[in-house]
Amino acid sequence: MVQHRRGVRTARRASDMAAEGIAMKDWSQRLDAGTAQVKRAERRFGDIPEGAMMLVPTARQVDAFMHTIPEGKAMSVREMRLALASAHGADATCPVTTGFHLRTVAEAAHEALERGAPLEQVAPFWRVLDAQTPTTRKLSFGADFVTAQRRNEGLEG
Repeated sequence: MVQHRRGVRTARRASDMAAEGIAMKDWSQRLDAGTAQVKRAERRFGDIPEGAMMLVPTARQVDAFMHTIPEGKAMSVREMRLALASAHGADATCPVTTGFHLRTVAEAAHEALERGAPLEQVAPFWRVLDAQTPTTRKLSFGADFVTAQRRNEGLEG
């Protein structure tokens, strides 16, 4: 949700939306938002060179990919981005969108666990995120769960 104030786009706060009676989507609902695109990078973008074909994934694509990572195997965010790109005929995956969706997937998985879903049915985001990953610091439930799951699977960090 975006509001315009003096021509400047600003994100609406959840507290403002609640005060206005606007219902926020839960994280699980956010998994199905958006449409994937493969587009040419018009300029250098992070580690993506100008002219490269870049996947802009959906949260559902990130979620589905995480389900393919076997128990006991860790993967960096960069490795995941490269694998996603390759699977969708692109040279690279957008680092910003991937970061947003990593959080969405992790928060949705944690919500599902809180509702009683078995651990085996949620996306194993802890195989990509660790305590030092910037996204982990933004999670509503903190890094302790990630660290514990990584320890349970024998993953470092």
